[in-house]
Amino acid sequence: MESTYGDRRHNQESARSEFAAVIARTVARSGTVVIPAFAIDRTEVVLHELTRLRETGVLPRSVPVYVDSPMALAALDVYRDAVRERSAELRPEILAEGEAALSPAPFLAARTVQESIEINEVHGPAVIVSSAGMATGGRVLHHLHRLLPDPRNAVVVVGFAAAGTRARDLVDGARTLKMFGEYVPVRAEVADVPHFSAHADAGQIIDWLRGAPPPHATYLVHGEPAASEALRDRVDHELGWTAVVPRSGEAVLVR
Repeated sequence: MESTYGDRRHNQESARSEFAAVIARTVARSGTVVIPAFAIDRTEVVLHELTRLRETGVLPRSVPVYVDSPMALAALDVYRDAVRERSAELRPEILAEGEAALSPAPFLAARTVQESIEINEVHGPAVIVSSAGMATGGRVLHHLHRLLPDPRNAVVVVGFAAAGTRARDLVDGARTLKMFGEYVPVRAEVADVPHFSAHADAGQIIDWLRGAPPPHATYLVHGEPAASEALRDRVDHELGWTAVVPRSGEAVLVR
């Protein structure tokens, strides 16, 4: 069992409000919002939320949204095909909205390297969604390198930021970030909105375990030590299981 958010609770409404607020603030000061997002699933969630902000007027239609990630755009094509085919796997509200649910027009796709480079010529309000989500590599680094020094801009971290990644450094308040062999000053606003993550929070994990067949043993993996230990304590208290957290950072639950 994963324990990524073993010590946290997601609050979707709070996340949406915070996300909208940072978009509004940045647009008001004519800045650019950079959103490092994983190419599969997270980009689609972000685009759907940006579409909602278009409809509510928070994100003016004069502000372009760029998606700069070949893999994310390829995945988006799969989602659009699913919408056209009215896949049963999609939520009813997405089917009702159609392809527009994932395309906050004006929506601009940067598939080629040249199209990615041309985004550098954009001045004034804009939103750039680019991978990788933890800013460990990918095209997003070029955008961060250019935009971090300007206090008008903002970086929104919308998923889990693991220790040792640039996204985590930003969330933790780093004043400089090393990229391409140099240290870049961080003057842009940084917003941590992890509630858009696809990983379950502690309560959701406990609910799933409560309804699962009694296991011989359950291993808690994919979590930092503090998260694993917090989830271990909840499992012990709420389910009555004995939990062990080895030095490796994994937790073993023994019924």
